[in-house]
Amino acid sequence: MRILLAEDDSVLADGLCRSLRRAGFAVDHAQNGAEADAAASTQGYDLMILDLGLPKMPGLEVLRRLRAKANGTNARMPVLILTAADGVEDRVKGLDLGADDYMAKPFDLAELEARARALTRRGMCGAPTLIQNGALSYDLSGRVAYLNDQPLELSARELGLLEIFLQRTGRLVSKDQLVEHLCEWGEELSTNAIEVYVHRLRKKIEPAASISTVRGLGYCLEKASAGAPA
Repeated sequence: MRILLAEDDSVLADGLCRSLRRAGFAVDHAQNGAEADAAASTQGYDLMILDLGLPKMPGLEVLRRLRAKANGTNARMPVLILTAADGVEDRVKGLDLGADDYMAKPFDLAELEARARALTRRGMCGAPTLIQNGALSYDLSGRVAYLNDQPLELSARELGLLEIFLQRTGRLVSKDQLVEHLCEWGEELSTNAIEVYVHRLRKKIEPAASISTVRGLGYCLEKASAGAPA
């Protein structure tokens, strides 16, 4: 899951980024409204956490522009407003413009993470929160993977890979798609590194599940056979 954080307070943004990354999210940080607007127009995200008092472009204008692009990259992306402007009028404006949730500063970090998980689930448009392929399953809400009903110990990278593969079981996933999903701004992840992470993930899930390599194209998590345990 990838989050766009639009927050001009560098100390708060740094703390939020570290916390959300520990929770397994990839996070891009926009320091002003213009940067957030540009990012939301060109890159895919699962959630935006939006401050209203942004320089260069107010948060409400970022939100208005996002919702005005009916066919845009992130037109249906959930938006959580996070701001010190907590008056009723401010909340009404934000919700009327298409925000999905609203939190006032100061806030509880655990609650924000819980709301982020809830909004990303809601943004999946009714998709199931438990993805299963034979003996392998993944709980999207809790971000926990299971093999034969036992929790799998996976690194954040491995968990991210598994999430992508399970959401596209039986379909080819290119290395470029994996890099886009796993990487944040300014972060470089080579195709060799992708190969290493896939190799590590394979060792933890085989023989219950198989990731095949399509040389020169990418990878595919094979569908479990009809007789495999569910």
